[in-house]
Amino acid sequence: MGQEIGLLKSRIGNLQSAYNALYHLGLDPIWVDEDFRSYDDLSHLIVPGVGHFGAVMAHLNESGFSDHIRRFAGSGRPLLGICVGMQVLATVGTEGGDTLGLGLIEARVERLPDGDGLTLPHVGWNNVALTADHPVFADIKPNRDFYFVHSFGVTTANEADNLGTTVYGRSFASIIGRGNVLGFQFHPEKSQTNGLKLLENFCYWDGQC
Repeated sequence: MGQEIGLLKSRIGNLQSAYNALYHLGLDPIWVDEDFRSYDDLSHLIVPGVGHFGAVMAHLNESGFSDHIRRFAGSGRPLLGICVGMQVLATVGTEGGDTLGLGLIEARVERLPDGDGLTLPHVGWNNVALTADHPVFADIKPNRDFYFVHSFGVTTANEADNLGTTVYGRSFASIIGRGNVLGFQFHPEKSQTNGLKLLENFCYWDGQC
């Protein structure tokens, strides 16, 4: 099967910028909406997201997306979450009270510190220190900057699931991964050459590490 990249089309994502980035890479992503029934035809699935963790999870659960995402992950095909789309891969988020996430990676999402010159949301370019080898990091030099917009950070329960680390008031996981599941806290579609390279690498990755 060729590259059939599914892009979750919901109320939670900055969809057009993600779509445009994939199209720029020569790919033709497929919109995956609530009526989509051809998940078996997809080679990859990308879940972008912005907004409140609890609201995002409520929408994913009510729409049936949660079950589809979990089944897709269970199939071994590559799954990518971006920004809040990464955060919902975790076990629990604490925005507005504890809310269960998709539970694909054991992790907790908690508010970043502010004060002492730090403001939230954390907006702009920041460094990502790669902490593990991964096929999707091919041709990405260490300690590159990527573009962030968020107020909550992920802490993984298992150090091996933290593939990249960033510091804003405290250290948080800016790339997480387990098996065929991967998450970027930053926006690769807004991160120029390095971000586009990560997206391209993901879209040609077979899900094996």
